[in-house]
Amino acid sequence: MIEINNVWKRYGDNVILENISATVKEGEFITLVGASGCGKSTFLKMLLGTDTASQGDILLDGKPIPSEPDAERGVVFQQYSVFPHLSVLDNVVIARAFEKTKIGFLWGSAKKAARTEAAELLDIVGLGHMQNRYPDELSGGMRQRLAIAQALILKPRILLLDEPFGALDPGIRADMHDLVLDLWRKHKLTVFMVTHDLKEGFHLGTRLWVFDKRRVDLQAPNAYGAGITYDLPVGVCEPELLDEIDSSLMVKN
Repeated sequence: MIEINNVWKRYGDNVILENISATVKEGEFITLVGASGCGKSTFLKMLLGTDTASQGDILLDGKPIPSEPDAERGVVFQQYSVFPHLSVLDNVVIARAFEKTKIGFLWGSAKKAARTEAAELLDIVGLGHMQNRYPDELSGGMRQRLAIAQALILKPRILLLDEPFGALDPGIRADMHDLVLDLWRKHKLTVFMVTHDLKEGFHLGTRLWVFDKRRVDLQAPNAYGAGITYDLPVGVCEPELLDEIDSSLMVKN
């Protein structure tokens, strides 16, 4: 489904990512871990289309990935992307409205259909009883469920998650893990999720990518970028290797 061919990302003389190549099949769940600032979120932005590679290419179904976000790629950030002046239901409806019209409004049967679709989706993510509330009345976990519903109403093939659970306490994070895994299976999504938590990354999905620099120049720390140093199938990694990766990430964080 996705081919990543010799991708580099530079900002001036600052090399963020270097020589990344990988293939991803439809329906895989990829978790990305690495030290802060190593380029994980930059890579996610390139998949979304809000940033472009300086060199190399990313192909979707054999064609260059669109350079602007579209309905095929949904995204959920750690910072809740919700509209405070809209109800929970209308926050989901507006995602569909902006897909249909540039001004974000629907009328008649289209509006009724979108509200029905949004209500059904809110039931799925466990917010059906909160659809008439406003975001400031929701807990952090509820707001993140709302952001996921916003992304899913467009029925994306690819779901991009940028540290979506970093601000949540452990109990709520566990619930969100179950929700995302359930949605991934039911909707047959291809998922990329950035996380700083190695255990979270190894618990979720099918593959774990570790981003790190293969070479370092202490006199010119920005001369080299990060690549995928480990591409591990989840569940079959030796504990010693996980400890080695975890120790490396802890030192660099």
